[in-house]
Amino acid sequence: MNDQPGFDAIVVGGGLAGMLTALELQPLRVALVSYGRLGESTSSAWAQGGIAAAVGDDDSPALHAADTVAAGAGLVERRVAARLAADAPGAIERIASLGVRFDRADAAHYALGREAAHSRRRIVRAGGDAIGAELVRATVAAVRERAAIERFEGGRALDVVLDDSRHVAGLTLRHVDGTTEMLVAPAAVLATGGIGGLYRFTTNPTLSRGTGIAIAARAGARLADLEFVQFHPTALDVPSDPLPLISEAVRGEGALLVDEAGERIMAGVDAALELAPRDVVARRVFAVRQQGRRVFLDARAAIGDSFPLRFPTVFAACRRFGIDPRSEPIPVVAAAHYHMGGIAVDLQGRTNVGGLYACGEVAATGVHGANRLASNSLLESVVYPERIARDVRAAGGRRVGPLSRTRNEAGAAAPAAAAAWEELRSEMYRNVGVERDESRLFAAAARLAALAADNPSEEFRDAATVAALIAHAALLRRESRGSHIRLDYPGRDDAERHRSFLSLADATLAGTA
Repeated sequence: MNDQPGFDAIVVGGGLAGMLTALELQPLRVALVSYGRLGESTSSAWAQGGIAAAVGDDDSPALHAADTVAAGAGLVERRVAARLAADAPGAIERIASLGVRFDRADAAHYALGREAAHSRRRIVRAGGDAIGAELVRATVAAVRERAAIERFEGGRALDVVLDDSRHVAGLTLRHVDGTTEMLVAPAAVLATGGIGGLYRFTTNPTLSRGTGIAIAARAGARLADLEFVQFHPTALDVPSDPLPLISEAVRGEGALLVDEAGERIMAGVDAALELAPRDVVARRVFAVRQQGRRVFLDARAAIGDSFPLRFPTVFAACRRFGIDPRSEPIPVVAAAHYHMGGIAVDLQGRTNVGGLYACGEVAATGVHGANRLASNSLLESVVYPERIARDVRAAGGRRVGPLSRTRNEAGAAAPAAAAAWEELRSEMYRNVGVERDESRLFAAAARLAALAADNPSEEFRDAATVAALIAHAALLRRESRGSHIRLDYPGRDDAERHRSFLSLADATLAGTA
């Protein structure tokens, strides 16, 4: 094989983080691999809130960073939060140059919203509550205009290929027709999204199953903070999979959480009431439902007849299921929404594997701690691509050496039965969900291992492996902190005030993956 790379970099992921990384890498030769068509079935496209950035006259990056640290329950890397907040205003201007149509108060000011745990209005929005759709629209159009970006739409990434020095040399992928191909490059960026599809109730695309984590783990990458899975407290409680999201911004505008009797469920729970951090609100919603009561978001007084104009996406979702938020409360349930954990990366998005980067929800940057501050996720996805691109360029086009394959991908992909997926997702929601304890976590780990062993589908085995890794990390953290709630360890423990790191080998040796 010719040792010159076919590409300068490979990016895996057709959401916002992946596409922006491919754009920032220009004019380098980039392979962009996406499971479906660009921008489709990605969490990015469904985002409703906005991008957090200190662009208001009464705000500053220091205040933004302080709110981020406060929301993270003691585990936020302060220097990472400070850098992210400082880079936010510039990132907004950079993506605005792609043609993103942000909402504006006037020619000189963005129309800013406020969300839970933010001390200022700093949520930059588009289309009212359609930020994700607008970002993806503009980014897809920009990617399709760049001839140096070769798109592999409909391909499933299988594994990172490493050379004999354990540095990235390429990536294997399976095309929709079952054929496999090796792409050669000295750098690979995983931007594959989150893990919400591992849970029975989720606001994420059901195909968000942790593929990037599995790929990185097999390559020897360190993983971090896997136990911290954020459940959104207000997913629309309707017969749908995934569940439509009722944006945090609806509560930010004054909507109340009530039970069937109209009593406010957050009264006496937290001084911030509906604007308490997401883990606090989600646990309360979950607890009320465990008592056999339903939970509703009542926006009639705060928003009322202006709901269709202020929150058109949420309004349309409600109307699809016969709910009119102008005149009746909206039924809600807690659902898996965002993963604070993932592939451990540094400030440049680098993993511990040479040439391997991660960006977006699949990455664990250290900025979210135990509980993500709302709208910092989209911010990560627009800040880190530029950093990664700068680092890839600085590497100077490293030559690819002798290749050693990390997996035998011969043969066609075997699909997993729907019943197997249903069991995996139900097991995760029931035993590795909003509330956990040792016996349930051990039971989940054992069942997930058995499901993986009995299933020939490589996609299913990847998902079961990531699920087991999450259960393993949850077992190791013997306290309750942020989004991680242990009923058998109900308080915070100062001895546990640290980030968690593990590898695939750690969990395998412990018998939980």
